[in-house]
Amino acid sequence: MSPSTPSLPPLEVLMDLENENNGRENRKLWVLNPPEPPCMLHRVVDNIKDSVLHCPIPNRFFSLKHQPLDKAVLPLLHGLFPILNSFKNYDVHKFKCDVLAGLILAIFAIPQAMGNASLAKMSPEYGLYTSIVPPIIYAFLASSREIVIGPVTVDSLLLSSMIQTLKDPVNDSTAYTQLVLTATFFTGVFQVAFGFLRFGFLVDYLSHATIIGFLAAVAIGIVLQQLKALFGITNFTNKADLISVIKSLWTCYKNQSEWHPYNFIIGFSFLSFIIFTRFLGKRKKKFLWLSHMAPLVSFIISTVIAYRVNVHQLKLEDYKIEVLGPIKGGSLNPSSLNQLQLDVNGKYLVPLIKIAFTVAIISTTESVAVGRIYASLRSYNIDPNREVLSLGIMNIFGSFTSCYVASGSIARTAVNYNAGSQTTVSSIVMALTVLTSLKFLTKLLYFTPKAMLAAIILSAVPGLIDYRKAYEIWKVDKLDFLACAGAFLGVLFSSVEIGLAIGVMISFAKIILISIQPGVAIIGRFPGTDAFGDVEQYPMAINMPGVLVVCIKSAWLCFANASPIRERIERWVIEEQDGENCKGESTIKVVIIDASSLVSIDTAGITSLVELNNNLKSHGVTLSIANPRWQVIHKLRLANFVTKIGGRVFLSVGEAIDAILSAKMATV
Repeated sequence: MSPSTPSLPPLEVLMDLENENNGRENRKLWVLNPPEPPCMLHRVVDNIKDSVLHCPIPNRFFSLKHQPLDKAVLPLLHGLFPILNSFKNYDVHKFKCDVLAGLILAIFAIPQAMGNASLAKMSPEYGLYTSIVPPIIYAFLASSREIVIGPVTVDSLLLSSMIQTLKDPVNDSTAYTQLVLTATFFTGVFQVAFGFLRFGFLVDYLSHATIIGFLAAVAIGIVLQQLKALFGITNFTNKADLISVIKSLWTCYKNQSEWHPYNFIIGFSFLSFIIFTRFLGKRKKKFLWLSHMAPLVSFIISTVIAYRVNVHQLKLEDYKIEVLGPIKGGSLNPSSLNQLQLDVNGKYLVPLIKIAFTVAIISTTESVAVGRIYASLRSYNIDPNREVLSLGIMNIFGSFTSCYVASGSIARTAVNYNAGSQTTVSSIVMALTVLTSLKFLTKLLYFTPKAMLAAIILSAVPGLIDYRKAYEIWKVDKLDFLACAGAFLGVLFSSVEIGLAIGVMISFAKIILISIQPGVAIIGRFPGTDAFGDVEQYPMAINMPGVLVVCIKSAWLCFANASPIRERIERWVIEEQDGENCKGESTIKVVIIDASSLVSIDTAGITSLVELNNNLKSHGVTLSIANPRWQVIHKLRLANFVTKIGGRVFLSVGEAIDAILSAKMATV
């Protein structure tokens, strides 16, 4: 044999190589011949079917309908009413804890409920009504053991800021109340739909950053709106945006006769007292009871002071300290079925549905978040869809019984948890205590100062502004902070709807920007492993000579990013190669595209791959595809692209490189 003649590989090596090639060809068929993926319509139908079949209540019913009656009824009742599960190990000690927590809740909730009703531009008794029926219904239906239901500050401001554009709450309070109750009904309908169809994921469209900015702006709006009661201003704007309030305050400053200093003294003094007791309770746990009692103590003392100051005045309009005046009470919640404005031809129906959808999203998001926090503290899980369904049912029934939108209260839930409640019985005790107060104590509430209710509402504002979280968002993700700032500025300077719209649009723009950006990277094999990684992130990753492995990191290769991705790969292969020879041929001979992250591709993406293959082929470079996803390989086959690249589609990047090595060995 001549020295210049290359030696052939041993027979055993050739046989192993042939077996490996056969195995690789078989694995390639796994990629090239999968079953046809389901079409879009089929996937939508499957999602709806899965949602309906797994609804909490119907699914429980159908799973038990073939069992004997005595064995089916009890599990069904436990499924419908989770509170029954709490009674399995219930004892006198737990009952005492629940009763004590319920009484403390009532002391805290009564003044706060009346204050939130005033914030919603409704009579104070509606806040008490909302603290009776919804908490009892929710206590029987929900999976959370800590959430306390009632009127909350955010929902109250949302309703007043949006519905007062339809009806003036001062000049036409009856019609305004009817619209609020109707919006409550539609809010419940939306929440039932979310829960029944398992659409609780809709709340996730409000990003965490958007909610942080939104709540901060709402908190400032609450402060601005309560300046009327705090200063006793007679003529004040109904709007909550910063510009309108500043104009109103400037007008009041020029007309000094339009405000009463007694109101400010009462409100500011007791606001300082409530905040001080809360600070003291956080610093020293033995004074925690004082922070819970502070609203009621302030409530009683301020009422006595207002009575003594105003006792010689003849008319309510002449009082130096503005008070609530007469409050309806003495019975159960009155029926409000005849007040719901459900006429399909009514001019307010469509606006109310839009308002209800917004309130349903915000209310649901806040309630589910609160439930998850306190469930994690006690090491159990809640069912978000059951929570949403429970919120909807209670709001629908609440709208029939003179209640406006109720949801999970952050402050009252914290009080309930710290008071040692064991089950939702504490919420039932709270509701019954509020009912007793409504029946027997409403006459004593006549001289309650409006400034005092403003102080109670303002004391809850610091919990809505999380500047530390906003700063953390700024450090971690600037686009998230842009959504946070957009929602904040939109609510502060325009309206709730505009602020939410800005936050949601920025969040969606971020999603689109991330999904279509030309994410492509060169990857190499880690030494001693079969794993691959980005060579910029992992400099130790090794590139095989003559082979360029690139990974498309975008989930979608589409019209928006296809051309930049193609151009970048061509630039790496053709223009930026240091080892070009005199013929203008690139040192890169093989390009492997790792498509494992690519979820979908459109016709523009396929066209860009065809152009890339043609341009590479003209420079003597072959193109291969590794690990394409189901939808992607299906479309590539339909477009005949697999044939155009000679069937070079592999199960993984490692398989593609091994095929290249085998081809080199076969030619030796």
